[in-house]
Amino acid sequence: MKTSAATPPTSLSPSRAADFMQCPLLYRFRVIDKLPEKPSAAATRGTVVHAVLERLFDAPAAERSAGRARGMVAGEWERLLAKRPELAGLFTEEAPDGEGGIDSARLAQWLAEAEELVERWFTLEDPTRLEPAERELFVEARLESGLRLRGIIDRVDVAPTGEVRIVDYKTGKAPRPEYADGPLFQMKFYALVLWRLRGVVPRRLQLVFLGSGDVLTYDPDEGDLRSTERKLLALWDAISRATETGDWRARPSKLCGWCDHQAHCPEFGGTPPPYPLMIQPRLPEPRTSQDPGAESEGAAGRHQGS
Repeated sequence: MKTSAATPPTSLSPSRAADFMQCPLLYRFRVIDKLPEKPSAAATRGTVVHAVLERLFDAPAAERSAGRARGMVAGEWERLLAKRPELAGLFTEEAPDGEGGIDSARLAQWLAEAEELVERWFTLEDPTRLEPAERELFVEARLESGLRLRGIIDRVDVAPTGEVRIVDYKTGKAPRPEYADGPLFQMKFYALVLWRLRGVVPRRLQLVFLGSGDVLTYDPDEGDLRSTERKLLALWDAISRATETGDWRARPSKLCGWCDHQAHCPEFGGTPPPYPLMIQPRLPEPRTSQDPGAESEGAAGRHQGS
């Protein structure tokens, strides 16, 4: 598979920030080398479930039932498959003659699991009483340092009093309390971007874990968001140095077992591909912003990736 031409990073999203914190070499493989990765059944199921929960709100409030949502799962899978035909390979059954075909039982089980996740959502929130202000909202803001932050927020609710709630759906299980900082960091990232764009600190951050049926909430303040901004600026500085020097270090962890790039990782006896960038000028130097109304620019609308 041919990869896209390598370019220096120019922005930061929650997923890419998490990649760098998990393993700088993984960040390089994904952002700079753009190495291909195999689709996963779990991630694909998450895409389908998110699509159902987004489009369910197209229906009048009284018609947003669990049965209707379950019935949407197969259609959203077909819609996704039409865009990405390679996903059929997730359910291909190998045959002796090499032809193969769809393993209908495996696909049916996968769809049933997606339906269960969708139905569980109705035990956690009541969509007949919700009218989201935004769904799948693409946000982007430029900090004073020049760093662009961008991402896609699953849902934004705005109360009649103007208070903002950011909601994110997770198809996995809720982490133990000692591991909650990771998901909350993503939500604080979104809150920071909205604050910079709109000048209002979101009242509540809400994570809905469909895999376990848990809801995690957090009410941020300006201090939280300033701290998040400082962390992101330090992260960007580290990314800038690695981009300039080509020095990307592997950081082994339990997550290595799920990594598609072991063949290129020195920790597994592999060799990274030649560094595809010439020595680059330093990326924008971060500096801490003190102005909550700092100059920012954003774009809202549909976006297919971050």
